[in-house]
Amino acid sequence: MNWRAMRNTHFVAPTFAVLASLALISCGVPSGEQVNDPPLAGASIGGPFTLVNSAGETVKYSDFDGKYRIVYFGYAYCPDVCPTDVQRLTQGYNLFAEAEPALAEQVQPMFITIDPERDTQEVVGEFTSAFSPKLIGLTGTPEQVKTAADAFRVFYSKGAVSEGGGYLMDHSNIAYLMDRDGAPLATLPVDLGPDEIAAEIAKWTS
Repeated sequence: MNWRAMRNTHFVAPTFAVLASLALISCGVPSGEQVNDPPLAGASIGGPFTLVNSAGETVKYSDFDGKYRIVYFGYAYCPDVCPTDVQRLTQGYNLFAEAEPALAEQVQPMFITIDPERDTQEVVGEFTSAFSPKLIGLTGTPEQVKTAADAFRVFYSKGAVSEGGGYLMDHSNIAYLMDRDGAPLATLPVDLGPDEIAAEIAKWTS
């Protein structure tokens, strides 16, 4: 699958529940006041899932207990947003790893598909390996994927199918940084670039 060769318009729908929770978290903090708690502290984001990796091995969210986690939902056939976001995420992680190599070993980036119909374990493996050997690609049955997406408040839906059988997926493109217990810390600014991503990872893991 040559996902880089695919080009199309792509709509990314916001996850309104997440945006609302972020707004509530930020309310009541005076401008310029030092904030010590992570932005997503206490938010109901993240939870148990069971998926499979590119080798066909069962992977559970609890397998990463004790490590920080970077979690991004997307799909390998995405023509623009997903590869751009994942590239920035991995570049940001790499910058962080250069500065904090020991701590970076305690951070696990993962890509979870929202298109299990096409994103087989081989496809997610090909997609993630194009960016970083550290990035884990996960897929599963439609039911397993929905369970994971619901836990992370991720919206997705299948677009219209073309005559050739192709389609796009509408989805929220939020990158989460989770703590060692799997609870949310912050979102990573994929819209700003690698330097800002690295700084945000360092801020909440050091």
